[in-house]
Amino acid sequence: MSLIMVRPEQVEHPYYVEPLGVHIGSSQELCYVIYNNLLIVMNDFVNDRLIDFIRRELGRPLLADRLSAWKRSRENPAEMLAIILDDCNYYTTREVNAFRQRIESLRKMTQSEFWKETADNYYRLRQYGTAVRYYEKILDEWRNGSLTDEFTANVWNNVGACYAGIFWFEKAMGAYEMSYNFRKEMSTIKKLYLLTLLNPELVLKDRYRVLITEEKRLEWKAELRKAMEEAGECQKVKDVERLFDRDPIRRAEGAEKIISRWKREYRKML
Repeated sequence: MSLIMVRPEQVEHPYYVEPLGVHIGSSQELCYVIYNNLLIVMNDFVNDRLIDFIRRELGRPLLADRLSAWKRSRENPAEMLAIILDDCNYYTTREVNAFRQRIESLRKMTQSEFWKETADNYYRLRQYGTAVRYYEKILDEWRNGSLTDEFTANVWNNVGACYAGIFWFEKAMGAYEMSYNFRKEMSTIKKLYLLTLLNPELVLKDRYRVLITEEKRLEWKAELRKAMEEAGECQKVKDVERLFDRDPIRRAEGAEKIISRWKREYRKML
């Protein structure tokens, strides 16, 4: 195991990373964000604001000068991320080299493949609105006829999952129907059926309904019931339940935060 020297830093004004909703207060935190969120930081992360933060708050003027010079050169912007990792010594040389290899792998992707990787990453972070924006960029390529049916089906499937993630079931159903048009899979029929259980106002089209046996209906209903029972035990649901056990003032504050987060994701999809 190698020894990593941690440099003491006094940061008065942490750096806010909006896509992740986190504040950076040290060079170690900066390196962690870069190393673990490459798809988010790959292109435009190192800007004048970040360079100024590195210079003034982290007290690394030489690194800031080096980044400014690289930025003016208009060479590969992703290399600036590796420069930061190299300079801060938070990750080993082997880890930084592996990071550079990940950059090269991403750079070899087509534009649509890169957008999908980025969208999938935002989906994993539960930032559904941003994920949908990237998926829609890909679908612009589909409208130009440049994508395979398999790839297009995957994209529409993920769009449906994003809309389902914020309970916009009507939009989710439309996306899953598009996915089925490109790839006839029973798993998509299952998702469409489950949406009608979650929102009884939705009606499953005859072309899908005739494909579902009674045995499958019972099986899928049981799966949904079990999933909802297990969801009631998860930490996030318990947090919401505790929210409504609070006194009225704290309850209102907590509810406002939750609703604001949902609204942000909703607006990103409009």
